[in-house]
Amino acid sequence: MDAQYDYIIVGGGAAGCVLANRLSARSTNRVLLCEAGEDTPVGAVPEVILDSFPGPAFLNPRFIWNQLQVTTEAIPHNRPNIKPRKRTYEQGRVLGGGSSINGQLLNRGAPHDYDEWEARGATGWNWDAVLPYFRKVERDMDFAGPLHGADGRIPVTRIFPDLWPAHAKGMAEALTRHGLPYIPDQNGVFQDGHYPLAISNYLDRRVSAAVGYLDPATRQRPNLTVLTNTPVTRLLMDGPRCIGVEAMIDNVPTTFRATETVVSSGAIHSPAHLLRAGIGPAAHLRAMGVDVIADRPGVGQGLMDHPSVAIAAFIKPHARINGRTRRHLMLGVRFSSGLDGAAQGDMAATISTKSAWHAVGEQIATFNMWVNQTFSEAGQVRLQSPDWRAEPNVDFNLLSDHRDLARLAIAIRRFAPLFAWPEVQAVVSDPFPASYSDKVRQIGAITTKNKILTGVLAKLLDGPAALRTKLINTLIVEGAPLHVLTQDDAALEAFIRHAAVGVWHCSCSCRMGTEDDPMAVTAPDGRVIGIGGLRVVDASIFPRVPSANTNFPTLMVAERIAAMILQNA
Repeated sequence: MDAQYDYIIVGGGAAGCVLANRLSARSTNRVLLCEAGEDTPVGAVPEVILDSFPGPAFLNPRFIWNQLQVTTEAIPHNRPNIKPRKRTYEQGRVLGGGSSINGQLLNRGAPHDYDEWEARGATGWNWDAVLPYFRKVERDMDFAGPLHGADGRIPVTRIFPDLWPAHAKGMAEALTRHGLPYIPDQNGVFQDGHYPLAISNYLDRRVSAAVGYLDPATRQRPNLTVLTNTPVTRLLMDGPRCIGVEAMIDNVPTTFRATETVVSSGAIHSPAHLLRAGIGPAAHLRAMGVDVIADRPGVGQGLMDHPSVAIAAFIKPHARINGRTRRHLMLGVRFSSGLDGAAQGDMAATISTKSAWHAVGEQIATFNMWVNQTFSEAGQVRLQSPDWRAEPNVDFNLLSDHRDLARLAIAIRRFAPLFAWPEVQAVVSDPFPASYSDKVRQIGAITTKNKILTGVLAKLLDGPAALRTKLINTLIVEGAPLHVLTQDDAALEAFIRHAAVGVWHCSCSCRMGTEDDPMAVTAPDGRVIGIGGLRVVDASIFPRVPSANTNFPTLMVAERIAAMILQNA
């Protein structure tokens, strides 16, 4: 097969689904979408993906790149040979990408995020320019007005406090008394406070980008071809021009040619595609035995995520999920660190009334805090082999800027005392510092063994208070207890350095910028600088990760660049 298309889209994640819909809406465009994972057609979406509680999908090896190992700890400049621990970093491997397995949170970030994008060289990406495309994505079911869309393909809903379990209500009472008032609309005016989380969910069911943008009517377009279980193995280059892709169909290499190829494989795999094609830092490409087509030092550089830590606690039986929703995340928080140089709303948190699918997970709440406007941007994606089957080497260097560590410390010191307040003690007990460790991942695997073990432990945790405290301190807590961290600066720093992980908001590894910026990879319309017939459209082109979960900004970026492509075609 050597088919010819106008556009080939490499990756059926959030951005790829948007592009496939919008580009094929023009009947003269022949569009091919290639996705390595499985399909999720309307009427046959797996139940675990539709579930409002994302745990079973997110931890299911069927839907993730489960061989991807990354480092998150900062590598000291004076000790570059230090080898930090490797951690699993789950990425969606299914049509819809992360939108099919994530927590379904749909927030935009701050207006100043996008004004900064433009200041960093992404001309035309200021807040006033991007707001219409945020509105184009959404169909807000709760709020109207100039900040909201009513006709988009992704419904936006919220679970309001009247449906919250007692745990979420108790935490909200404490936050109000703490000076963080209730804000009904998280996507309204950007201000500090607590709010019902905006979600891509309707009637307690997930609406992924695949469900929203690749609906039956779109799939029936004769000019759109959607191929799933079809990994793209390489970009086909003719000198400094991309002319198509090679993909595997039933283990058979197959060539597809296109006038333009759009890589939408995410902030880890999009730069890997470019590097294998010979586009990237010349010295690294030569070391990998890859012929250099374009020396672009910024490819794979500047990788970012939001570093996070958590405080967990045992939920008292009456305060747990009440059966009125499958959601575990209903309550969000935005707050300011007060650190010099940090913008208002530079920190965020989500408060979960369930931490995992199993019986113990139903008893453990988490107060997950992260740096919403991170200063650490020293991460990188490199090849470990030019073979497409080999996952890239990924180092996040999450706390490379000490201000991020300082702000996580501020957050723990600020919110740990709330667990002694009466409204919080009424719903939880035994607070402890938590991390998404290998032990947590191991017990989170969906197995019969874990179901039995957690069932036994859950019964014991619901027993006498003294036994519960002993079990939590012995079997769950790793490292120093919470009261020690709040009193010992060294212990707190050690905990943060060890426990901080990203929140699966990887971005910025193929940044937009001006053509004379050596670290820019893409122009403001997604074109790869110096290469013909090739664009990148996904979270990798963000100039800086916004103060938001990245799914909504990714959808917005894809909508906007799709409009640019159609306007200029």
